[in-house]
Amino acid sequence: YIMREKILEALKDETKGQDINTINSKIQIKGVEGVKELETTLAELVKEGIVHMSKNHEYLLMSNTKSLRVGILKINKNGNGFVECEPEPVFVHNDDLLGAINGDFVEVEIKTRLSDPNPEGYIRNVLKRDLKTVVGEIVKDKKNLAFKADDEKLNIAVKLTKDSMKGCVEGHKVIVSIIKEIGNRTFLGKVERIIGHKNDPGVDILTIAAKHSIETIFSEAVLNELKNIPDTVCENDLIGRTDLTKEMIFTIDGDDTKDIDDAISVKKDGNNYILGVHIADVSNYAKVGTALYDSAFSRGTSSYLADTVIPMLPHQLSNGICSLNPEVVRLTISCVMTINDAGKVIDYDIFPSYIKSRKQMTYKNVNKILDENKVPKGYEEFVDTLKTMHELAKILRKEKINRGYIDFGIDEAKVIQDKKGRAIDIVKRVQGTGEKLIEDFMIAANETVATHISNMDLPFIYRVHDLPNAEKIEDFCNLIKQLGYQVHTNLNKITPVTMQKLLDEFRDKDEFVILSDMLLRSMKKAIYSTNNIGHFGLASKNYTHFTSPIRRFPDLTVHRLLRTYLFENRIDLETINFNAKYLIDVAEHSSETEVNSIEAERDVLDMKMAEYMEKHVGEEYDGIISGVTNFGLFVELDNLVEGLVHISTLNGFYTYVPEMLSLISSNKKKKYRIGDKVRIIVTKASKKQGIIDFELVGDNNGNNK
Repeated sequence: YIMREKILEALKDETKGQDINTINSKIQIKGVEGVKELETTLAELVKEGIVHMSKNHEYLLMSNTKSLRVGILKINKNGNGFVECEPEPVFVHNDDLLGAINGDFVEVEIKTRLSDPNPEGYIRNVLKRDLKTVVGEIVKDKKNLAFKADDEKLNIAVKLTKDSMKGCVEGHKVIVSIIKEIGNRTFLGKVERIIGHKNDPGVDILTIAAKHSIETIFSEAVLNELKNIPDTVCENDLIGRTDLTKEMIFTIDGDDTKDIDDAISVKKDGNNYILGVHIADVSNYAKVGTALYDSAFSRGTSSYLADTVIPMLPHQLSNGICSLNPEVVRLTISCVMTINDAGKVIDYDIFPSYIKSRKQMTYKNVNKILDENKVPKGYEEFVDTLKTMHELAKILRKEKINRGYIDFGIDEAKVIQDKKGRAIDIVKRVQGTGEKLIEDFMIAANETVATHISNMDLPFIYRVHDLPNAEKIEDFCNLIKQLGYQVHTNLNKITPVTMQKLLDEFRDKDEFVILSDMLLRSMKKAIYSTNNIGHFGLASKNYTHFTSPIRRFPDLTVHRLLRTYLFENRIDLETINFNAKYLIDVAEHSSETEVNSIEAERDVLDMKMAEYMEKHVGEEYDGIISGVTNFGLFVELDNLVEGLVHISTLNGFYTYVPEMLSLISSNKKKKYRIGDKVRIIVTKASKKQGIIDFELVGDNNGNNK
């Protein structure tokens, strides 16, 4: 660590490459061992992308180079790639990849002007290849069985050891571990696990999960530990907990939810509301040092892929002893808040408890009561409480909006599948009154817990969302001005309130969903961190994830910390130092597993949308242009299915004008821009590739007229 600091200090102000002797003369390393350490540390810094090494073995800080960037290479379906780096991703043509493959950590040199908003470059070095496993299919190659990677973007060949192929048949989906590279883009591997046959129900989704390193099977060690976990709450576990079993507490979830980790209660106290948010105490069962805990850390999150749930915890916990099922005693951690009629939390208590949920309610039935004043059977005794909750939820939402809470209004798609696992419909996921009510209550609890620990100034894990990049917001505004919209919001100072006002300017426009999505993409992503910089999107100074410990490891960690700091009062120096270091790893790993899960969800959605549209080739739909590129138009249908209208199918010659997000015909008479309404016909859909192709009706080289 000291050597790293010395090297970085020596290179800090240099704008030209320095050889190892020059660096050594600056930091004055003596002895053979010292020089070896210098060489090793320089090599590490190069691999990490912190230092650039020229062909002449001269070293320069990457941040001091003019045209070099480092990042992860993502190859798209046509073989070209983007290097994900700051401040903008860099496009790399497939001729300029230098043998780099999808997922490599690379050094890229920008070859266009540095001021170009869409920079292009070429790969200089592959710094790290993180190719440990590949998912694919056992296929027939002449008379023999061979392996074909599912991810065509990898563009590699993998030869399998004969022993590992025992039991494999044509059509099996398998996970292959890479042993070594044996040639250019050629690797030796062995079959680690057979996922199943490609025609078996659900194997398509499990294959995508495997591609994103999502574990679907629990280890023998975890399964052995489950034998010691009870099916009902033990008397000993109730000691030191507050008995809330006589309180009016219940749960509200989706129709098919089986892992219930939050329950709620509310009472009026004059003009104030007493809101109780009671969360499953998973930390009582998944304890530090157990295989269960290690497995939860490794997975990081549950993944919801279409109607397949890949849980963070085994079903015995997630659907059993930890799930807040009705009419059974369950262990919880409660956050009970006193909230005034302005939506401010004026008092609160956080404590271990146990509850007995009165009813497992569904959003559908709660919405009937709150939206239609219709009372489903079995809900009669809860109507008054639900209406009081609705009152409070409206107050909380108003308070959030007043401080700048940003509602992007982005719709989500839901896949409906038949019993054989085939997509039979794509519908919009509805967020009704009940869904918003639960969201408001969970945010209140998350903020209260985060504020309490923040005030104690103890190591903690926060959910943070950084300020947007001012230049990106300016680019967005310039773009929509080019599209003909007026921007009245003063953007001199970017705050949640200004972002909210900017969105509200377009909320009544037909193109709102597209513009909202564009603005969202220009903002940074929320992550987990030990550095509490606040949550911009929620306009919250202190925010964490406390309410879903069955589904997310950060929430389980927050519970462990509450137990340590508050219930056991362990705030000694050793505990603080341990958490200060350990929580950095938790935050980074949890953010990574969250991204893996989100990307898997997107891949499954693309696949299932394509599978659904395979039955609708030749049909016409109305849509809206959701994206414009140099190779065509992306069009989104009412059910959120998106397809590509390739530029070659347009009638005439079109030029891509990026600053206007438009394709404009050579005679300037025809223009297609983002937000335009169009009529399309479905020309192709491929589940295997996860792609859908459209053509515009009436403008497609004479076809389908």
